[in-house]
Amino acid sequence: MSHQYVAVGWNRQKRVYDLVLLAGIVSYLGIFIVLGNLLFPFATAEALIIRAAGSASFLLLHIILCIGPLCRLDSRFLPLLYNRRHLGVATFLLGAVHGVFGIIQFHSLGDKNPLVSLLTANRNFSSLAEFPFQQLGFFALVILFLMAATSHDFWLRNLTPPVWKFLHMMVYVAYASLIGHVTLGLLQSERSPLLAIATGLGLIIVIGLHIGAASRENKLDSAKPDPTHAEFLDACAVASIPEKCATVVSIRGERVAIFKYDGKISAISNVCRHQNGPLGEGKIIDGCVTCPWHGYQYLPETGASPPPFTEKVATFKTRIVDGRVLIDPNPLAPGTRVEPTAISKEGRSV
Repeated sequence: MSHQYVAVGWNRQKRVYDLVLLAGIVSYLGIFIVLGNLLFPFATAEALIIRAAGSASFLLLHIILCIGPLCRLDSRFLPLLYNRRHLGVATFLLGAVHGVFGIIQFHSLGDKNPLVSLLTANRNFSSLAEFPFQQLGFFALVILFLMAATSHDFWLRNLTPPVWKFLHMMVYVAYASLIGHVTLGLLQSERSPLLAIATGLGLIIVIGLHIGAASRENKLDSAKPDPTHAEFLDACAVASIPEKCATVVSIRGERVAIFKYDGKISAISNVCRHQNGPLGEGKIIDGCVTCPWHGYQYLPETGASPPPFTEKVATFKTRIVDGRVLIDPNPLAPGTRVEPTAISKEGRSV
C-alpha cells in the first residue's frame, strides 16, 4: 500500500509462490544441462549454460505474457497474477546469464571491447539468413532490465503511472525482439525444425490468448444496460454474483464492480489505484475488497482503503428490484460512503 515504502512482506502465499518458481527454474536448468550433456557429449559447459538459461528465460516470458489473458478468460488463473513481478525479475536474471556467458564465449577473445564487438561484429542487416540476431537479443535484455529495475512501487510513484505503464508495456517489444533473436539464430545454427516449431507454437498461443481475452473484454464494454427506475440502470441479477465476489459491468464506458457480501450489495470502480488492477476479479477478504494483482484493499461501502492507507476509488448507488441490481450510472467522488443495499429473501431491497 502507499502509506510508506517498505520491504517486501513475505507472507505464506508469497513464499509458496516464490519457492515454486525457484524450484521450477532450478529443476529446468538441471534437467536441461544433464540431458544436453547426454545427448550432445561434445557440447561445452558454457554452451549448455547459455542454452539452458536462454530457453528458461524465453519460456518464462511466454508464461508471463499468457497469465494476463488467461485470467480474463478463466478466473481460476487469478492466483498466478499475485507476485507476477517476481516472474519478470527471474526472466531478466536468466536472460542476463544467457547474455553474459554468450558475450564471454563469442566476443571476449578479440581486441575489441566485448560490447562493441557484440554490436558491430555482424552488420548483415540486408540478409535474413545472416541477420545480426544477437543485437536483437541484447535490445530485448535492456528492456527486461529496465522493467526489472523499476518493478518496485517506488518507481511507479516517482516515474508517474503513465511513464511506468509505457515502460512495462515495452515487454511486447522485447518479446518481438526475442522472437527475431531466436528464429534468426536458429536459421544460422540449427538443422532440426523442432525448436522453430516450438517457437512458432508459443507465438500462436500468446497471440491467440490475447485475441480471445480482447474479444471477451470487448463484449463486456459494448454491453449497454437499459435505463429504468428513475435513470438507474439494470446491471445484473443478484443471483449471478458469487458470494464475496463481484460481477463487472460496463456503465457508460466505465467498468463497475458489483460485490455481494453478507446479504448486501455494494458497487465501486473496477480500477485499482495501484496499477489499474481489476478489483472485480478479486474478492472480499476480512471485510475489504482485495485486488487480485497485489493485494490492495478497499472498503466496499466507501471505496477507501482502511487506515493508515489513503487509496480511494469511486462508489456507486445501487438498488435491488425483482432480483435485479440497479445502479446509478453517475459515480460519486472517490471515498464517498454509500449505504450497502440489503438483499431480502425475495431478491428485493430491504
